[in-house]
Amino acid sequence: MAMPDVPVGGSKTVAQIDATNALKFYAEQNGLSIAAALLSTHTVGAPVVDANGAYLGFINEWDVMKALDLGRDLWRLQAQDIMRKDRLVITPMTTIAEAAKIMEQHQVLNLPVERDGAVAYSVSQHDLLRAQIGGHWEILSRDVDFD
Repeated sequence: MAMPDVPVGGSKTVAQIDATNALKFYAEQNGLSIAAALLSTHTVGAPVVDANGAYLGFINEWDVMKALDLGRDLWRLQAQDIMRKDRLVITPMTTIAEAAKIMEQHQVLNLPVERDGAVAYSVSQHDLLRAQIGGHWEILSRDVDFD
């Protein structure tokens, strides 16, 4: 019997993991508020969506830093001025292995997950690693001195 969001081979899909990035930006959103959101949420990037949640582009910390390096005023810039417009999205049915391969090939740390034509959330490389390791990381981290 087929289960929703589980491919025939049984590989774990993006829909089955706990994603940590629900951050989204809007095309007219102020560049300074974008920088503040990235910093305050400790998120490296997020998709830019329209009023219906449809994917328009993506902004990461490097994009904001590039605008600053070019002497641009973040207060006057909007997301649509900063964002990358390449369409790089996945679906809930994308396997973790496929998502990891896309991240590696395109050298990105976040992928927007699109459901029914709208961005639902994003998955990070961190989310994929945690999903691949499973609950073992919590047990292992108790025994490791990180100082």
